[in-house]
Formats: sequence, C-alpha cells, structure tokens
Amino acid sequence: MKVKVISRSTDEFTRERSNDLQRVFRNFDPSLRTQEKAVEYVRALNAAKMDKIFARPFVGAMDGHIDSVSCMAKNPNHLKGIFSGSMDGDIRLWDIASRRTICQFPGHQGAVRGLTASTDGRILVSCGTDCTVRLWNVPLATGMESDDLSDNSAKQLAAYVWKNAFWAVDHQCDGNLFATAGAQVDIWDHNRFDLNLFRFFPSFLNYRNFTCHFLLKNRSQPVNSFEWGKDTVISVRFNPGEPNVLATSASDRSIAIYDLRMSSPTTKLIMRTKTNSISWNPMEPMNLTAANEDCNCYSYDARKLDEAKCVHKDHVSAVMDIDYSPTGREFVTGSYDRTIRIFQYNGGHSREIYHTKRMQRVFCAKFSCDGSYVISGSDDTNLRLWKANASEQLGVLLPRERKNHEYREAVKNRYKHLPEVKRIVRHRHLPKPIFKASALRRIMIDAERKKDARRMAHSAPGSIPRESIRKKRIIKEVE
Repeated sequence: MKVKVISRSTDEFTRERSNDLQRVFRNFDPSLRTQEKAVEYVRALNAAKMDKIFARPFVGAMDGHIDSVSCMAKNPNHLKGIFSGSMDGDIRLWDIASRRTICQFPGHQGAVRGLTASTDGRILVSCGTDCTVRLWNVPLATGMESDDLSDNSAKQLAAYVWKNAFWAVDHQCDGNLFATAGAQVDIWDHNRFDLNLFRFFPSFLNYRNFTCHFLLKNRSQPVNSFEWGKDTVISVRFNPGEPNVLATSASDRSIAIYDLRMSSPTTKLIMRTKTNSISWNPMEPMNLTAANEDCNCYSYDARKLDEAKCVHKDHVSAVMDIDYSPTGREFVTGSYDRTIRIFQYNGGHSREIYHTKRMQRVFCAKFSCDGSYVISGSDDTNLRLWKANASEQLGVLLPRERKNHEYREAVKNRYKHLPEVKRIVRHRHLPKPIFKASALRRIMIDAERKKDARRMAHSAPGSIPRESIRKKRIIKEVE
C-alpha cells in the first residue's frame, strides 16, 4: 500500500520579510475575472495621479559662485563630482551628494567658456576668453580630500597663452587629445605639455595665483588645426564611439564634422539659425542632436545630414545647452526662457519641464553620470540639482515597494494611449510668461502654415516644393 504525503514549504505561501500574512493564490482565468480591464484602468488612473502628487523634482541648490555659471563638465571617473565655471573665471569642483565645494581652480582672468575632464579623470582642461588653455590636477582622482588641500585650491599643471579667445573644449573619450573651439578648431595633446617639469619646482605650486606659461614651440603648439570659413567656432564635441570624429557648430549657422585622420573637414551643414551646442547619442554614436536658436532641437544622422531625423519642440526661446543621458534614451536641454526640459531621444515634445521662480536664463545643463539626476547652471549664479524622474522615491526601496512601483509603471504604460490617462500624464503647470509665449508661438506657427498653404493653392502645380520642417530648416549641405 502506497501513501502519498502532502508537503509544502512555508516560503511558498508567506511574504518575503514577515510570516504574518499568507500569500494568496489566484486563478488567472479571464472568465473568472470579468472586470479585470476596468480594475486595471482605474489603477492606471490612480498611478498617473499619484505621480503628480509625489512629483518633487527639485533636490537642492549649490550656491558658491558670484557670477553667471557659463559651463559645466562631468568627471567620468567619479560619480559624485561635477565641475562648473563662471563668467568671473572661477572654477569649482562640487560634491553632488553633499552639495558643497570640494576645491577651487583659480587662474583664469576672464570668463570660463569650456571645461572637460580626461578619460581617467585625473586632468581637467579649461579654456576661456582670456586666450588661455589651462590644465589642472583633479584632487579626487588622486585620492585627496578637501582637507588635504592647502587653501582649498587645486594645482595647475600647465597653461598656454594663445592669440585668440576660446569658446569651447572637449576631450576624447579614449585618448590623450582634446579639441578647442575659437577662431578655428585646434587639436591638442595634453601629454605634450611637459607636466614632469613641475616635480623640480614644488615651491612654486604653493602660490595661489602662480601661472606657468609653456612657450616652448615644440611642446605647446596644437597637434593639428582645422578651419572651414572665417567665422568663430562656438562648440565642439567628440564622438563617443569613434574617437577621431568630432562635430562643431559655428556662428555662421553651420554644423561641421571633422575626422582627425584626414587633412580636411568631412562635411558641413548650414541651417537657418545658429546652433549653440551639440551632443552625440552615447548608445547610437552615429546620431547627434543640435540645440538651435530657433527654440528647437534637431536630431541628425551624421551619415545623412540632408534631413533631420526628429525635431524636438516646446521651448519658447533659444536653446543654450544639451546633454544626453548615459542610457541614450533621453536628453536634457537648458534654454534662454529660464526652463530646462527633458526629451525622449525620438520624441517631438518634452516629457518634463523644470523651473523655479528664482532661476534665470539657463546656460548649461547636464545629466549625472548615472542618469538619475540633472544639474543646471543659470544666470543667477546657482547650480540646481533635479531628479530625472520627478516622482521617483529617493533612498533604499524594500522589495515590495520596488515591485509596487514597477507594477504601477507597467499599468500606466499599458493604458497610456487612453484619453484620460494621457491627459493626466502630459499635463504640466507652466509659468505665466512661458504659457503666454507658448500660446503666441502657436499662433505664429499656425499663421505661417496657413500662409504657405494659400501660396501653394494659388500657384502653378509643382512650382512651390512641399517641404517638411525637418528639411525646411536646412539651407544646404556642403561636402
């Protein structure tokens, strides 16, 4: 005679962290739950409303500069650190976690227009309108804390005086080269600066305002220089996937792509308005997005520049800076209209807008290295820290809390196309000036569209070409 014993583990019918409630076993047969879709729709509505209730994107302000914040740079080797430069020549290294200054980099006599860090995070490169390029030793990369620094200032490794002002600088993602933008595009090698000479002059490094100019022609000259036209180059950005390719924008409304392996530029695109900043998609290195003066951002495929892949609208003034998230799925923009917006990489409209009463014109905006936060620098001398997801809960989440958040996101994503859920998710409270400017801009766009339609209707067939905005903003492409 055989006897079957029924046995079960307590882990199968109890919760993870406590034994007071039993797990409920459910039958997922749709015939037994006729109201399943109605219940999930109500949960999606509640999830969308809860996101609005718990939306607190502003984390804190980092106060310390006494002039407008003009540029920022991330340290690829340190998650919590970010560099900022102001119009009075002050450069600071901030600790995002504590929102305080780690150290300062004194030396520039004019506005700092560009900052970038080397791949290993040990060297900071800065440039400005005082016609100098300066190399600094980053304390956190060498293991030093702020208490170990004398007078809370970092060491300057080298400085070079050039004949023209610099407007931007960027470092290779994997290499020793960095590029500066000004009257032309200059390529430098930071190893050519004789950094080892400072070992013989340790006493000189103790002076706060000491500047050592390397005027040796064999060491302090650019490795290469590129020039296409006579206008000022205002931004430069290396490709994250191909270290020898870089993109620039100039004051003649052009976007140019250069290849360091060639003696001449590769291609050039001329738009109707000026491009203030460029950012490459880190996950799709062939795509770049340009922040333009006409309130829009344009995403291009570098292999085919005759048409924009996507036009990102919503700003009501010039877009000053742009930066992609490390995931490549979204980017942040800072505008002259005193707001910052977060766009999907393929979305025509922003998914989020951040603003405060005291925030003035935003000159720079960056994603943090982990993509969880956004840092903005504005004309009111402040850096502000924001959450990339406005309703995200900070701190450590328990497994049940994490599963609850994931379920709410899944339900909301499932019913996002329905009108009521879509309306709640898309709605944003705008400042009064932005709201009025947006309405006026819509009227102007509609009037221009009607005018083009009437002109086309009263013209000979085929005499006026029909162009989309993705091609309309491009004047010509020069190979």
